[in-house]
Amino acid sequence: MIQINNVTKRFGPLTAVDALSLSINQGELFSCLGPNGAGKTTTIKMLTGLMAPDEGSITLNGVDIQKEPVAAKRLVGYIPDVPFLYNKLTGEEFLTVVGNLYEMPGTEIQKQIIVYREQLDMEDWFEQQIEGYSRGMKQRVAFAAAMVHEPEILIIDEPMVGLDPRTGRRMKQLMRDKANNGTTIFLSTHNLNVAEELSDRIGIINRGKLLSLGTMAELRQDSNESLEELFIQLVDESAEDTLAKKPV
Repeated sequence: MIQINNVTKRFGPLTAVDALSLSINQGELFSCLGPNGAGKTTTIKMLTGLMAPDEGSITLNGVDIQKEPVAAKRLVGYIPDVPFLYNKLTGEEFLTVVGNLYEMPGTEIQKQIIVYREQLDMEDWFEQQIEGYSRGMKQRVAFAAAMVHEPEILIIDEPMVGLDPRTGRRMKQLMRDKANNGTTIFLSTHNLNVAEELSDRIGIINRGKLLSLGTMAELRQDSNESLEELFIQLVDESAEDTLAKKPV
């Protein structure tokens, strides 16, 4: 479970995240949508412990990430939009390093490597150095690295970037399976089709504030609008409201 309690993050005069409160239940696949600069990346950095909130708190399965950062990070797998990998290692060597960082037994690391090597169709190139990988190949290794220790929570930023349709389908099925088996997933994406297809609930944010939250049925509220139409409408209304509040 992810609990975000009245979290605010400022950068000088800019408030990137503004008194955000949000609960994501165990086994829920939650999608966070918003335009560029909405506060999604800042929220993710706070969830993963890469950045501290100025106000408020974040707990992951009851562990406060500020008070117990190591314990909290052990619960999390993080897949950034741009994978950070070691180019001189092979995919298998990189996953072994990650498993060792989480103090996994060697036999368990090898077992997990075999599982994800097959699931993510990495067998033909997994023993080559990462520097020769395409963007999509690197993204698959990043997925495997985030999941090798079987985290209770997955934080995923733009998972479909660089993936071909076949691999994209595998990734979507893998995320859905993980959630169905109890993993809590926070997914940030610009791909509205992915959000609509996979999510249990969707949150739309702009200018650091949560504009709307719910299932697709709840967001529509008896209308027949697409998620794209709902998204644009909410963001535009938020921008107009901000302009109306500015002093003349």
